[in-house]
Amino acid sequence: MVISVSLQEESYNIYIERGALARAGELLHLARRVLVVTDSGVPAAYAAAVAGACELAQICTLPAGESSKSFESYQLLLRAMLRLGMTRGDCVAAVGGGMAGDLAGFAAATYMRGVDFYNIPTTLLSQVDSSIGGKTAIDMDGVKNIVGAFHQPRAVLIDPDTLRTLPPRQISAGLAESVKMALTSDADLLDRIERSADLTVGLPEIIARSLTIKKNVVEQDPHEHGLRRVLNFGHTVGHAIESSAGGRLLHGECVALGMLPMCAPALRPRLIRVLRKCGLPTEIETTREALLPYLRHDKKGQGAAVTAVEVDEPGSFRFTTMMPEEILHRLEGVLL
Repeated sequence: MVISVSLQEESYNIYIERGALARAGELLHLARRVLVVTDSGVPAAYAAAVAGACELAQICTLPAGESSKSFESYQLLLRAMLRLGMTRGDCVAAVGGGMAGDLAGFAAATYMRGVDFYNIPTTLLSQVDSSIGGKTAIDMDGVKNIVGAFHQPRAVLIDPDTLRTLPPRQISAGLAESVKMALTSDADLLDRIERSADLTVGLPEIIARSLTIKKNVVEQDPHEHGLRRVLNFGHTVGHAIESSAGGRLLHGECVALGMLPMCAPALRPRLIRVLRKCGLPTEIETTREALLPYLRHDKKGQGAAVTAVEVDEPGSFRFTTMMPEEILHRLEGVLL
């Protein structure tokens, strides 16, 4: 299956195909110098398959986890690109999850003011969400994605077979982003997730439908000036939880928790059932004091206020401007 993202001069294809990793050299333009970025949690054979299809490649393997989205890792990649003799005609390929894609994409966006970037996501979360749209970033001072750039990939290659090596917790974390898409934009997808007897069997369809939702939003608002903010549903609170948790929770788990206070009370029991079915948390031990500093640094802020996304019923959403203290009030009796 091929899904096309139409962005004028920055248009690209998303290839979704079992066994696609073995066809990387055929589907992507790799006959040049390529820095292949991966992490220690990804089977080494995946990056090796991509590197083997390149004219000249260097594999850079970073420690798994959000802590690698740092200035130190960013500089490491830039130095590797310089040593490899990369020019503007060369490229970077990320093989892994959201961390690898965010970091490698940011390095590609800034080396020589921009080189080509290919995203080859191997986690469910990155396959259904973060691999497309062009957001690249690193963290700083405990604040997620605070330094970054928009840099669209030249192509995205998704091989659902790579999900076979993922632990169940990672599959669950990825499903959180699909539930997010369903709640804001596709009530039928939420029904399918809720009714499915075995979610793992239907993953290729969930991936394709989630990406179609996101690509339709990105095409209308590539730089997040308006509509694209809908993709942040669950992330305002979720990012604050993730930053304060210090690595104890996965991104998708934090998004799951972040959706609960931002949906209508009447919808919340159904969302809790769906999240539990997906193996996601619905409770957390935290405090107002732990979350408030991170809510104040939210990238969607306008002055002291934050543009939050609320869902009253599946398949629809609305934007609300709220102060961080108002958001914390929403958490009372839900997460606090």
